[in-house]
Amino acid sequence: MSLSDRLNEDMKLAMKSQDKFKLSVIRMVRAAIKNLEIDQRKTLSEDEELDVLSREIKQRKDSLQEFEKAGRDELAANLKQEIAILMEYMPQQFTEEEVKAIVLQTIQEVGASSKAEMGKVMSALMPKVKGRADGKLVNQLVQQSLS
Repeated sequence: MSLSDRLNEDMKLAMKSQDKFKLSVIRMVRAAIKNLEIDQRKTLSEDEELDVLSREIKQRKDSLQEFEKAGRDELAANLKQEIAILMEYMPQQFTEEEVKAIVLQTIQEVGASSKAEMGKVMSALMPKVKGRADGKLVNQLVQQSLS
C-alpha cells in the first residue's frame, strides 16, 4: 500500500472515530503532497512523497526546539503528538549502529580518507539512508569517521 493510500485510509478511520487531531495532521500532509503534485504537474513517486513527509517532520522538530526554548509547553506537546503521528508513516528508522556501519562501508567504497572528501562520501551515502536516518546524525557520523 502506497503512502497516499495509507493516508487516505487513515483519514477515513480518523473521521469515523472523530479523532480531530489526527485528522488535521493527515489532511495537512495530504495537502503538502497535493501542492507539490500541482507545482510539478505530475503524480509523485513513493520516494517523493516520503521526501515531503520528511520535510514536514523536520519542520516540526525545528519548531519544537524553538517552542521548548520559549517555554511554550502546550504548543510543544502538540508538536510532539504531530511528530508521533507523522513518524507512523515513515519507513523503519536505522539505529545509530546501523548508520555507523553504512557510513564506514560507504567511506571504504568511495576511498575517502580526509574531511576534504566529505562531500563525495555524503553524496554516495544519502541515497542509501534516505528517509531512514536523520541527516544531522549521518553528517555527524561521517565527520567522526573521517577525522
